[in-house]
Amino acid sequence: MNSAQTCGLRDDERRPPASELLEVARRGLALKPKRLPSWLFYDERGSALFEQICEQPEYYLTRCEIALMDEHAGDIADSLGSDVRLVEYGSGSGRKTRMLLRHLHQPVSYVPVEISPEPLQQSVQRLTREFPQLPSQPLYADFSKPLRLPIPPRAPRRTVLYFPGSTIGNFEAHDAVALLRKMRNEMGDAGGILIGVDLKKDPVVIEAAYNDAAGVTAEFTLNMLARLNREIGSDFDLAAFAHRARYNPMAGRIETHIVSRREQQVAIGRHKVRLGADETIQVEYSCKYSLEDFAALADKAGLAVQRVWTDSQRMFSVQYLVRAGLPAR
Repeated sequence: MNSAQTCGLRDDERRPPASELLEVARRGLALKPKRLPSWLFYDERGSALFEQICEQPEYYLTRCEIALMDEHAGDIADSLGSDVRLVEYGSGSGRKTRMLLRHLHQPVSYVPVEISPEPLQQSVQRLTREFPQLPSQPLYADFSKPLRLPIPPRAPRRTVLYFPGSTIGNFEAHDAVALLRKMRNEMGDAGGILIGVDLKKDPVVIEAAYNDAAGVTAEFTLNMLARLNREIGSDFDLAAFAHRARYNPMAGRIETHIVSRREQQVAIGRHKVRLGADETIQVEYSCKYSLEDFAALADKAGLAVQRVWTDSQRMFSVQYLVRAGLPAR
């Protein structure tokens, strides 16, 4: 059974059409400064590389979140209550999800939302083996856009949107607020958002996480160009570009760029894009928050932080958000 059949997808729904990628690349590389969206990272190769990043010793985020879930998953499940429909944004490998599902009380269904079909299929297969009685309703979609959630097999007490990792940090503040507002609408009046938030800490520690010694993150970043070569026929010479990730303390974020090593031009469809020596293409932000910062961000989206869990070193947090104005449970 191929992944399209497993996930309920037609072959032509497995990835954005070349025409869309071509337009995204053409438009982004015409900007000053140049930009490409971070979702371009996540083709099959990019998703596999990201899993390798999570295993690098410098990448504290996954290690701290796993430790947090290992210690607090039971308490988190108790806070969510019974009969939950769990909708996960960016399901990935599902490791943290399995830790949560082991503790959930009579969950109604699990809805993984993933833009990359191969990881979606693999995650569903793993979870189905471990939780054969749990209805799984995979949704191949871009979670940043309004979702049409599948009809659950029975009425849930609440819908909880699970957004692990620190993906909310990839959105600039106004976009993060817009996404949280969209999530508030999708969770309904009685629902909640369980979200991973990376916390501010020593900039040296943060910067090392995005510049691992093995060079996996650099390969992951440049795979974006390799993807464009494969899927739209552009002619990026990967050896002529470099990965750069630096922490901006004023903005409180890692800023990742692809850097042109020399003057060059690249074919994007019928267009030629010129790049100067040391010219950059901005590809990702990774914002870090204090607890107060994130509470203020959630408030702008009409949400309130009801519970916060952190790892023992307070490097990373998982927070439970509800509609603002609801009484504490």
